[in-house]
Amino acid sequence: MSLMRYAEALNAALREEMQRDPSVFIFGEDIGRYGGVFKVTRGLMEEFGESRVRDTPISEQALTAMAVTAAMSGTRPILEIMYADFIPLTLDALVNQASIYDYIWKGQVAMPFVLRTQGGGGAGAGAQHSKALDAMLAHIPGIKVVAPATPADAKGMLKSAIRDRQPVVFLEHKLLYNMRAEVPDDADFLVPLGKAATVREGEHVSIFATSRMVHESLKAAEALEKDGILAEVVDLRSLRPLDVGAIKASVAKTNHAVAVNEGWRFCGYASELSATIMELCFDDLDAPVARVTLPDMAIPYSEPLEMAVLPNADKIRDAVLKTVA
Repeated sequence: MSLMRYAEALNAALREEMQRDPSVFIFGEDIGRYGGVFKVTRGLMEEFGESRVRDTPISEQALTAMAVTAAMSGTRPILEIMYADFIPLTLDALVNQASIYDYIWKGQVAMPFVLRTQGGGGAGAGAQHSKALDAMLAHIPGIKVVAPATPADAKGMLKSAIRDRQPVVFLEHKLLYNMRAEVPDDADFLVPLGKAATVREGEHVSIFATSRMVHESLKAAEALEKDGILAEVVDLRSLRPLDVGAIKASVAKTNHAVAVNEGWRFCGYASELSATIMELCFDDLDAPVARVTLPDMAIPYSEPLEMAVLPNADKIRDAVLKTVA
């Protein structure tokens, strides 16, 4: 085990998979000589050369189409889109090409590529660099969408994503890059996609979250314990495929549920979680599922206003108190 920052864990995963498989290469804006805006790819160009670590022009639409073509041709590309806010520029290739090839070719054509990007608020990056577009991506069948919350999961899930035969969108959060924790050194350490993790046991309410919202949920659970409420926190880790078994098991135990997501409320990922819980766990619920989300608005640049609209531990605690009342 080594103590690593989240960004360093991602870097280790990239390095190990490039050493393991010569068909793996990475490309994107400023990922080579500069090492990436968040330094996730630092040092990789020096180690693997410009043929496997490629700086590109600014054209997210073209880059995603290139990833699709490269994957179909037998390589395993890893594309970095600098900010999740630019994901709409990639949607033609994701929706009309990457997501459907397994279906239309009856599994004869693999599509093994990873699209890494980061999103989320809290860094004063303004309305054009702070979005969480989880729901937009998870809506597309044929694409896996994951959002690890810890350095260990970041490493293990990225390695699993690179080895997967389907397209995987790998969502990171800008406020997690400097988080430090123990990470396995094993080059074959993998965290399976589609498998949730219960990060805090509880008996009165289940809180379901991903990415940075897992940590806000844990803070809320700690505060709720002082109110006599034992909250269970489930880190879904994968938005799609969703571990419905873990959801059902947790709700069966607690009989209350809160869905937390940093994206918008209307048609958001928390809405999908709520509907899934209501459909699968209705007989176990003692109250409606609560949602904690971003309001349906742009994220302000002003730090006090940004902090006011983002989901946080206090808002999660309030939602739990209303749900279990």
